[in-house]
Amino acid sequence: MKKIGFIGVGVMGKSMVRNLMKNGFEVTIYTRTKSKVEDVISEGAIWCDDVAACSKGQDAIITIVGYPKDIDEVYFGEEGILNSAKSGAYVIDMTTTSPKQSISIYNKAKEKGLFALDAPVSGGDVGAKNGTLSIMVGGDKEAFEACKPIFKSLGKNIIYEGAAGAGQHTKMANQIAIAGAIAGVVEAMSYAKSVGLDVQTMLDSISQGAAGSWQMTNMAPRILKGDLDPGFFLKHFIKDMGIAVDEADDVELNLEVLKNVLNMYKKLEEQGLGDLGTQALIKYYER
Repeated sequence: MKKIGFIGVGVMGKSMVRNLMKNGFEVTIYTRTKSKVEDVISEGAIWCDDVAACSKGQDAIITIVGYPKDIDEVYFGEEGILNSAKSGAYVIDMTTTSPKQSISIYNKAKEKGLFALDAPVSGGDVGAKNGTLSIMVGGDKEAFEACKPIFKSLGKNIIYEGAAGAGQHTKMANQIAIAGAIAGVVEAMSYAKSVGLDVQTMLDSISQGAAGSWQMTNMAPRILKGDLDPGFFLKHFIKDMGIAVDEADDVELNLEVLKNVLNMYKKLEEQGLGDLGTQALIKYYER
């Protein structure tokens, strides 16, 4: 397996394409705006003008796009992946989306002789750049094993979660945990500032104890520097949390912390801040 089509070359996708090429894969790419990927084209990625061209003849096709409607378009459209990929190809959706949508892709792919995996990731722009993403995979175990060389080029913590949709359910659990963690970090920082503490000293004091977390280690320094650029878009986190709320409602589980954090983020999006990173939650607490 050497030829990969990659659809959706954004903040994370660009680094993922680079890591695939570094590991010897021939990578063909498509994204909506060619001018944004001229750098990776100059580094060896092969450009295609549409989804169909990017899918044809590939051993595997990876997608990491924005929203469920984008997934419907690239997979189910007349010129989409499922109508363009060669028989026996692997289609790997690394977007965070609804488990129900992943199951639908799996079933349609199977009808066409394709192997579908839902493989959402965690680790943000840093993990994508360093090839240290956590990858949560749902689908057939045999397909997971066949695609392991691809996953190993992109991440370190690569786990088979179960049948189709299980990768997305695991990612929902991940996003639920992040919602509470990032809220805890920004509330601690807001409290420290309000009572007159030096925020960096406070972080140095608590980050190695029970309060320590990935969010504190990676996001708190960005917040202190005023760096609210997206490693992961705030608007996409809202989408993810909304899916998690819907899935929890389906099993009659009330996730109060998640819902509160989601409402905070929605208020920031209403202020036009959706293109900032998730660490921009600090703005909710600014006086």
